[in-house]
Amino acid sequence: MTISNMTVFMPPVLTLIGIPGLESVQGWIGIPFCAMYLIAMIGNSLLLIIIKSERSLHEPMYIFLGMLGVTDIALATSIVPKMLGIFWFHVPEIYFDSCLLQMWLIHTFQGIESGMLVAMALDRYVAICYPLRHAAIFTHQLVTQTGAVVTLRAAILVAPCMVLIKCRFQFYLTTVVSHSYCEHMAIVKLAAENVHINKIYGLFVAFTVAGFDLTFITLSYIQIFITVFHLPQKEARLKAFSTCVPHICIFLQFYLLAFFSFFTHRFGSYIPPYIHILFSTFYLLVPPFLNPLVYGAKTKQIRVHVIKMFCS
Repeated sequence: MTISNMTVFMPPVLTLIGIPGLESVQGWIGIPFCAMYLIAMIGNSLLLIIIKSERSLHEPMYIFLGMLGVTDIALATSIVPKMLGIFWFHVPEIYFDSCLLQMWLIHTFQGIESGMLVAMALDRYVAICYPLRHAAIFTHQLVTQTGAVVTLRAAILVAPCMVLIKCRFQFYLTTVVSHSYCEHMAIVKLAAENVHINKIYGLFVAFTVAGFDLTFITLSYIQIFITVFHLPQKEARLKAFSTCVPHICIFLQFYLLAFFSFFTHRFGSYIPPYIHILFSTFYLLVPPFLNPLVYGAKTKQIRVHVIKMFCS
């Protein structure tokens, strides 16, 4: 294709403008984002401390929850400091390679979070459907291997997105990224060359991760509900169901926000850009913010240890 004289060759620096259309109020918008980030950091750190210090919580369910907490801390930290730098200190510039690294980190941690929800669903499935075999199946070795596989899957699937941008694109229409962080499609849209391969691979990764994980979690919970409703005692049904409630809440809010952000970004052409960016930012920040609150409120063992920690 013909490259215009107005294009930029391999820009060393990109400019993140934040939230287009809301530049005048970005300083105020940064306040709730900062509050959510601080709560996410404190809540997930507290969760990790409790899980690590209490031997009674060294079970697969809580170990997976600890892994989810680490992922949430890393995901929020990949986004919020730079975003607040744009909103409050007017530092929109970011090195091109740093932008690619941020993109890789964000999408990798998203994939890890989704994989952790699958692992937690599998743990609940075995614990409720095969309770006598749970300890034999979910050994510490299997938990460690599951965490490693989930991490490698996300990192390997997302890495080609970064490589394709770095190796395929040399000319860019602009160096201004109309976003508050380095998102895959926001960078791809800057290129002056053919972007079809990048778009197709991005959709492939999204549907591979979300499609597999959502299908697996849904099938797991269908089987869990069938097993729970066949339990003879009402108390046993309520107890089994209560252990699943926190995970169901996290699962619903994660995927509902994910699909809303995905479809409005690709098919909501009449929706203002700032709505897309606000919802995509909330999609990344709400899970780290809500996860420790939901598990702290809904899981009795964690709630008891939190109260004990503050009382002591």
